[in-house]
Amino acid sequence: MEEKTIISFANVAAAYNTTTEVLTDVSFNISSGAFYFLSGASGAGKTTLLRLIYQLHKPLRGQIKLFGQNTAEMSRDEIANLHHKMAIVFQEYSLLSHMTVFDNVALPLRVRGISESKVKKLVAKVLDWVGLGKYADVRPMELSGGQQQRVSVARAIIIQPAILLADEPTGNLDDDNASRLMELFIQMNKLFGTTIILATHNRKLMETYKFPVIHVENHRVGFVGKSQNATPDPKKVWKGPTPKNYFTELSKQFDKIGNA
Repeated sequence: MEEKTIISFANVAAAYNTTTEVLTDVSFNISSGAFYFLSGASGAGKTTLLRLIYQLHKPLRGQIKLFGQNTAEMSRDEIANLHHKMAIVFQEYSLLSHMTVFDNVALPLRVRGISESKVKKLVAKVLDWVGLGKYADVRPMELSGGQQQRVSVARAIIIQPAILLADEPTGNLDDDNASRLMELFIQMNKLFGTTIILATHNRKLMETYKFPVIHVENHRVGFVGKSQNATPDPKKVWKGPTPKNYFTELSKQFDKIGNA
């Protein structure tokens, strides 16, 4: 089966002022359905790379293609439509403080015009999955950092995106919840072919789940490990609590609700 390139960078540079480049002449292709870790020291440019992919930051020069389209030639509406196929989990959560947990997670569904009856069912399922069902009516600032991160992840996965970008999603989580989130991401990748780029400083995570690594250093990007879509069995290598296949059941519920 021929691999389809879903993210393509050609000689891309990025900067936040006119004198200092954060990334320089970055070129790579990522195939649909791939799973990569993104590593590098603090300030190396990992978040900038994710922002470039998600079109939150424009390149200083070079060409970015997403789903085969040159982003420089796309209108604002076309970029907005592109975002409907993508999701991003920020390190700082980016939750709306004036909204409840339920409304934060429901937002991307409502933007897409999903009926309110389906919204209620889907959000309830996802919040239960991430262990926050009883917090649906509270505001994000009433939650711990780890709980806010889980709300952010729930909001991202509920649309079943073609591309999922995650900036340190397990940084504030214990081993049990980190394992649960990794199992979720792996199942998204396997069941739906979601292309995932997960930024992390966690060496244990990268050594446990042996996905290829995009490494950012000295303004450049390099690749470590095989780029195939092979998925290790986390039950064989994870040293923490044994993960359960939560997402398989959740995806079945998604299908039932979507076809209702």
